Amino acid sequence: MRSVSDPARAAKLIGLLALAALVVAFPALAPDPFILSVGVVIMSYAVLATSWNFVGGFTGYISLGHAAYSGLGGYATALLVVRADLNPWLALVLGGVVVAVLAVPIGIASLRVRGASFVIVSIALVLITLLVFQSWGDFTGGSNGLRVPRPFGPDVLRPEQHERFFYLHAALLAVALLCWWAIDRSRFGSGLKAIREDEDKAEALGVPTFTYKLVAFVVSAFFTALGGGLYALWFGFLDPIFQFSVLTGSYLVLMSLLGGVRSLFGPVLGAVIVGYAVEYFKAQYGDTQLHLVALGVLLAAVVLFMPDGIIPALRDLLHRFRPRTASIREVSQAELAEQRRAGTVEEARL
Repeated sequence: MRSVSDPARAAKLIGLLALAALVVAFPALAPDPFILSVGVVIMSYAVLATSWNFVGGFTGYISLGHAAYSGLGGYATALLVVRADLNPWLALVLGGVVVAVLAVPIGIASLRVRGASFVIVSIALVLITLLVFQSWGDFTGGSNGLRVPRPFGPDVLRPEQHERFFYLHAALLAVALLCWWAIDRSRFGSGLKAIREDEDKAEALGVPTFTYKLVAFVVSAFFTALGGGLYALWFGFLDPIFQFSVLTGSYLVLMSLLGGVRSLFGPVLGAVIVGYAVEYFKAQYGDTQLHLVALGVLLAAVVLFMPDGIIPALRDLLHRFRPRTASIREVSQAELAEQRRAGTVEEARL
């Protein structure tokens, strides 16, 4: 058994190291600042999709309203910098904590429903936050938006800003992935998976389902808020219509479903594919809504042909072509003859 698992483990380690090397080298490989900025956007999507996967991947609850937490994280960070004159990095962490605290009563109210009802509640949350931040113009800037001071001085040019924020997003993504990996292998993660498979049966077996769901919900909101706050510091401007958009939540769901919600790197792979496609369509076709058509077609294709995502589909394909080991060791004819000879000699002695 060790001979099978060790090469697979070595291959995973080599692949992980190659992926890390590619991420580190990307800013140097990017041909121009625009491509580097696209890399920052894709990395931001990867952070948000991985954060969404704490709820969608573990509990099976599909939320289209995670844009509310990224938007709240962005505005919390920006307002702490602008209004309270806090250090941007302290404001980023504090903003994530504030959103996590707000997520507790939101989770207590919304997690009491399931299925389509939960989806509707998540959409309603986005619309409510949009109306609040649009109407509260004296504090949030309203429809005029809110300008966010960048954390680096004016001597740091735009390309270097992109490079620094690319690495900051990569570091946040690494922390989120490590946390997801740790939960996946814990008793807490086993309880969440039981909720995903059959919540009523899990509750009957003694799993504190509501508490487990609420903890996963708050952790997801915390990382989503950090991703939104980091994006706000990079982009330098917040618009409530863009920050609190149901379309952003749809992107996160599509990214996770495309890559595979039950795998560690599934949302990351989905973010790379969908994020690049969205930026490509925007760059090529301007303000047209063609990227929405492409989004709908891609989502339909995923649901019809790869319901579990790309990574699980590839894993099943590899298992299909992998040689299977026999459960009982095969004995050659020579070994069988030797065993019979030994048995004959033993009988003669007796």
